[in-house]
Amino acid sequence: MERPDFFRFHNGEKAVLPFSQAEYDARLMGLRSIMDAQGAEVAVLTSMHNIAYYSGFLYCAFGRPYGLVVTATEAVVISAGIDAGQPWRRCACDGITYTDWQRDNYWRAVAHVTGPGRVVAIESDHLNLAGLHKLQTFLTTEKTVDIAASTAQQRMVKSPAERALIRAGAQVADVGGYAIKDAIKEGIREIDVAMAGRDAMEAEIAARFPDAEYRDTWVWFQSGLNTDGAHNPVTGRVLQRGDILSLNTFPMISGYYTALERTLFVGEVDDASLAYWQANVAAHELGMSLMKPGVSCAEITHGINDFFAGQDLLQYRSFGYGHSFGVLSHYYGREAGLELREDIDTVLAPGMVISMEPMLTIPEGQPGAGGYREHDILIITEDGAENITGYPYGPGFNVV
Repeated sequence: MERPDFFRFHNGEKAVLPFSQAEYDARLMGLRSIMDAQGAEVAVLTSMHNIAYYSGFLYCAFGRPYGLVVTATEAVVISAGIDAGQPWRRCACDGITYTDWQRDNYWRAVAHVTGPGRVVAIESDHLNLAGLHKLQTFLTTEKTVDIAASTAQQRMVKSPAERALIRAGAQVADVGGYAIKDAIKEGIREIDVAMAGRDAMEAEIAARFPDAEYRDTWVWFQSGLNTDGAHNPVTGRVLQRGDILSLNTFPMISGYYTALERTLFVGEVDDASLAYWQANVAAHELGMSLMKPGVSCAEITHGINDFFAGQDLLQYRSFGYGHSFGVLSHYYGREAGLELREDIDTVLAPGMVISMEPMLTIPEGQPGAGGYREHDILIITEDGAENITGYPYGPGFNVV
């Protein structure tokens, strides 16, 4: 039996994708403009976020390489044989499947599309040194150019269709938030509360998006000391009266992440905790009021810093105040140039989607110890910002 290095396995019919063919064609047109501006004849994209953005296919690596090769006339997903026809069904372009019967068949498939001796655009923030060596060897490249930053800039401004999906995601996150609030009680474990929120969101996603794939929706629900970090995993800790809680719901819809994050307390909140909570809520409201077109990320950051400094709380700030939304997950990319930090000078523009999420962490042993965080998602409009998060924040609603 002759075993091929790669082949086309167009199994079944194309699936209904989250966006129209015209949407993906427009994204590819933008990518080709980036390539032309940097003198690249072909692009070899390797990151989950860019492959998903430009093709609609979100890969599951499991130790195997995946790619999207884009030329002036073609766009081809390169996927592993273990996934059979699913990558082709779930992409808006052509697909080639490589086999694992011979080492480096992935690169042979890539080279089949690119041809030899081309100027190749890559993502230098994702392609590792071993991958770069393979690319240069198999493609006999004339040279490589880095388009990671340029593609991130393209992704920063969301299309109307993207904004509609993100808006739906924010509503799903609210559903998870309400389910979590209903599950909170003394004596229940963090994991039990988290599962209630996750199950509610997955059911809601399936109802809203019947043609989607369902994966990766999750909840971080933290209590007591576990609230000190924004990304602390769920544990089996049992909730007690007076505990500070951190509610974090993360629905994933076709590679698009949204989030709801709230501070809560079980039964009652002491005076020291209430003061910190109210201060963080005030910073949250200030930050949202500063978000409008023409203002830079650094300007917003300095404005909130000045507020916290005036309250003698800046030393308890945990991280930046917000970030871009779109094709995003806890294990793959986002537009790092659209974060609310002192070192980011990006100016907000209509169509950008960004969170406001100040957090204060008061160390254990001090009155009011714990992590306080509120998180809303805002779409930048022509003259301001629209808050698409609906779940209420603050003590009036969240002492359970």
